[in-house]
Amino acid sequence: MAIIKEVRGYTPQIGENCFIAETAAILGEVSIGNNCSIWYSAVLRGDVNSITIGNNVNIQDGAVVHTLYQRSKTIIGNNVTVGHNATIHGALIEDNCLIGMGATILDNAMIESGAIVAAGALIPPGTRVEGGYIYAGVPAKKIKEVTPLQQKDIIERTANDYVMYASWYKNGTENEEQECENGKQGTEM
Repeated sequence: MAIIKEVRGYTPQIGENCFIAETAAILGEVSIGNNCSIWYSAVLRGDVNSITIGNNVNIQDGAVVHTLYQRSKTIIGNNVTVGHNATIHGALIEDNCLIGMGATILDNAMIESGAIVAAGALIPPGTRVEGGYIYAGVPAKKIKEVTPLQQKDIIERTANDYVMYASWYKNGTENEEQECENGKQGTEM
């Protein structure tokens, strides 16, 4: 069972239709919207300041979300994908963004809506990542514009796919039973 723990009088708040993996840890002042998924070994540590996550967000395996005491909060908008082993530390990520695997986003950085932060990129403290662009490198730099196909096929599709993947874990037994029932009906004709 996931670790969901009160810290400093704050109990994590989790919206409807969310999947929280058994090895995830959600601690303290954390608010998660609806239709979100927090995957295996992900840590959302709202012990020193708040973490607010919108709707339809997936925080993938091994990702860490944290803040600075009294100096930064983490806010993640709607339809955001945070890739495997990414670190978000006291940053603002607006709606419809993709944070690549192993990326690091540091305190008071701002990722504007529609941006892609490439795998392994480092966004230094206080950096503004312009919406509609891809940033890559260490430190990250703007490398090109997000195309309409990338917006639809990478950002939107990935966020929606993770809602589907989460349903497999939440409802696996029910879906398997339904598939068996459907199969039986098909063979009895």
